[in-house]
Amino acid sequence: MKLYNSMTNRIEEFKPIHENEVNMYVCGPTVYNYIHIGNARPIIVFDTLRRLFEVSGYKVKYVSNYTDVDDKIINRAIEEGTTEEVITEKYIAAYEEVRDRLNTEKLDATPRVTRTMKEMIDFIGELLEKGYAYQVDGDVYFRVGKVKNYGQLSGQKIEDLEVGARIEENSKKENPLDFALWKVTDKGIKWGTPWGEGRPGWHTECVVMINKEFGSHQIDIHGGGMDLKFPHHENEIAQSEALYGTPIANYWIHNGMINIDGIKMSKSLGNVIWAKDMIDAIGANVMRWMMLSTQYRSNLNITDEVIQAAKAELGKVETALKQAEVALQRHDVEMKEEPYNKELFDAFVEACSEDLNTPNGFKVIFDTVKALNQSMRQREVDYVTVLSNYNALKKMLWVFGILVDPITLSAEDKELFNGWEAARKEKDFAKADEFRSKLLEKGLL
Repeated sequence: MKLYNSMTNRIEEFKPIHENEVNMYVCGPTVYNYIHIGNARPIIVFDTLRRLFEVSGYKVKYVSNYTDVDDKIINRAIEEGTTEEVITEKYIAAYEEVRDRLNTEKLDATPRVTRTMKEMIDFIGELLEKGYAYQVDGDVYFRVGKVKNYGQLSGQKIEDLEVGARIEENSKKENPLDFALWKVTDKGIKWGTPWGEGRPGWHTECVVMINKEFGSHQIDIHGGGMDLKFPHHENEIAQSEALYGTPIANYWIHNGMINIDGIKMSKSLGNVIWAKDMIDAIGANVMRWMMLSTQYRSNLNITDEVIQAAKAELGKVETALKQAEVALQRHDVEMKEEPYNKELFDAFVEACSEDLNTPNGFKVIFDTVKALNQSMRQREVDYVTVLSNYNALKKMLWVFGILVDPITLSAEDKELFNGWEAARKEKDFAKADEFRSKLLEKGLL
């Protein structure tokens, strides 16, 4: 397995901390609204990466959080005349429904900020004790200048950042780059601390939840969208380096952004598409196919043509699967998961293992469709070979989270096929057309 590490800006061979185990954390949503398709991309990308690790023999622990404390949440609660908890429960449920509909594997843990508050307050207290943080009027800030190599993940130079930051300088801060660890507030939900009532800063939350969920200050993979590189992930690293001397993760994986018809999604432009609406419109399988059609680090431009191409390509695969299922069941072949064409499946895993190169994985999928079709067109069909190619194709689709419900033929269905075949042999085309119409009506052709 090789992955592009955003920290080193190169593709590296993946070497886990613990043999055959992967600890992976991906930044989750701030739950004040429904998620858009840009938020859905990391769901699909990292679920696919997890599955690829699993078929490669790794045991994966995959954790993703909920940010359930934020100004946007507080403001939404005030607008709707309700509590923050009501808002967050609503949108957590909506998010989990999207994950379920996208055929994702269940997460191993979904920590929430509100349920990790004691650990966060203790963490901030340690930073204060060690001199990496300071308080002003109850607010607590992190001293960026005390951490070596700040900006290493995003490639930012601290001198350039300071020049830009001075434009919006906060007079409370020692340095305009210093970021909030704790914010004193009299509005919305808050917690008591030795330095004042308030809530934590966003950048502190993930560091603490990683430490709590994995029981370690260093994990294998930390993931998220490219937009989180700076300042969020940079600030996570700074805090971890300050307290533990580690950058949290050995591999930083970032997925690219999504554009609509060549334009960045924006509320002001009115081109934001909710993930739930896209699943309603095109289905989870097409959505996953489309999202994986571009290598994860590249920006994905969604157009009607891209959607139609995904539908057409998936349609060819579904047709091959359906034809194989009909042929195998008509000849009373038991639909077991073994055997499978190991050569083709291994080629698929090898292609995808080059930095999750899903486009190359699709090429092997189409090679497998071709092999499956050819195995069914032989004069003397070897149904073991048909089943082997069929199973390999199903395993590949599983890695991509594309789940196609199999056809199960009834005794009546088999009789219709036998009647159709007999009528064609006898050249009774009128009768053959009757059988064919019935098979089409049942979706079996």
